[in-house]
Amino acid sequence: MKKILSTFLFIALFVSLCGQSQLQYEIDISIPGLRDSTLFLAYHYGDKQYIKDTLKLDSKGNGAFTGTESLPKGIYLIVLPGNSYFEILASDNQFFSLSCSYPDYVNTLKFESSSENSSFLEYQKNWQSYQLEANSLSERLQNNRENSDSLRILNTLLGEKEREMKSFLRNVVTDNQPNLLSLLVKSIIPLEIPEPVIPEGSPNPDSIRWYFRYNYNKDHFWDNIDLTDNRILRTPILHSRLETFFSNIVIQSPDSINKEIDKLIKKCEPQYDMFQYVSVFLFNKYRSSEIMGHDAVLYKIAKEIYLSGKADWVSDQFLSDLEREVELMGNSLIGMRGKDLVMNSYSNFYVSLYDIKKEFTILYFWEPNCGHCKTTTPKLIEYYTEAKDDDVEIFAVCTTDNKEEWETYIQDNNITWINGWDPDRTTHFDYYYNVRSTPLIYILDREKRIIAKKLAVEDLASFISNYKLMMGE
Repeated sequence: MKKILSTFLFIALFVSLCGQSQLQYEIDISIPGLRDSTLFLAYHYGDKQYIKDTLKLDSKGNGAFTGTESLPKGIYLIVLPGNSYFEILASDNQFFSLSCSYPDYVNTLKFESSSENSSFLEYQKNWQSYQLEANSLSERLQNNRENSDSLRILNTLLGEKEREMKSFLRNVVTDNQPNLLSLLVKSIIPLEIPEPVIPEGSPNPDSIRWYFRYNYNKDHFWDNIDLTDNRILRTPILHSRLETFFSNIVIQSPDSINKEIDKLIKKCEPQYDMFQYVSVFLFNKYRSSEIMGHDAVLYKIAKEIYLSGKADWVSDQFLSDLEREVELMGNSLIGMRGKDLVMNSYSNFYVSLYDIKKEFTILYFWEPNCGHCKTTTPKLIEYYTEAKDDDVEIFAVCTTDNKEEWETYIQDNNITWINGWDPDRTTHFDYYYNVRSTPLIYILDREKRIIAKKLAVEDLASFISNYKLMMGE
């Protein structure tokens, strides 16, 4: 009997040890003030947070998050009741414990067996203290704008505080290499832009200085972020930096944006997860952009990444739909020469878009009973009354096949611009100008190159005026 019992205990111990050895992470939690409460382990991914694990604390407020697969490295959140939370690092060591009081978890949080999380906690407290001091100085500076002596002193103090803060960040990076904490802190160190050397007697020193600072900031923006390190994916840092760079740093012209996309993709392409995240971010950003001309950026991303076979994370149906969308988009990008349209007209003779000799041609796709057209068309009629004498013509194409409604609207509103009629769409205007909804406005120059599209009527006059200035007219 003793032998049987001994064998049973040995087997039980063996099974227990095997079960423990299969665990790849274990985060022990002790929060006595949250007895019998439910906690969540969440993680950052871009600008969103996702639940990874759920834990029910026992009657003493103890429990453990465990798993048989390692946590992908990054910043995680321990989410408490009421959606309050604190952050921890999941790095190389994923077996540690933490404890705190509740509700004062901020000031009582402690870690055991995780020096990196202890350092992270210390960093957060010190950095918050620095920020409070800097904010106080900034507020005092704003309140003393009229006092030159105070202003000078406070500017000096604020400059010293900023240098002290940068020094603190650099020390944290050095002391924690190559840990995740070092990677995170390095990514928020502000870029220091040197003063440019301006030749004596330069007629526009301010322009030279601006141009230098713009290019230096753009070219060195990613210096402190390792785009081959996937740990940065599970933090809010990468998404924020991508949004800042492409919204606020790069000039919002398609050519400028596309050049920076090429550089960025080249940096992150060696790491599949990083390449996927950046590609999806860029695709979504420019697919939803309302800025004129950004469809050229989407066109590039779709062609060179998604339709080239590199985006194996999307379905065949998605790619098929995208291929059609790109085909339509590619016919009417800004800078391209618009397709000639030869069609019948309200005057019952054929008209050609290319026959218009005016400096600017407004190509207007509309319907008599379209809700938005009912607002846009009267404004366009009013604009045309003055613009037709300023080297501007309108070529309007009705997209419906109800001729009676079309003719009645033209008669009732005394519309005198060119009114094209192609109910069978033999010119394929919808294909060549990507007409999916109305109203839709394009502006073409004398050579019928597309110089603007999807403008509101209210913006036509200012756009043409600015375009003339830019072209030196």
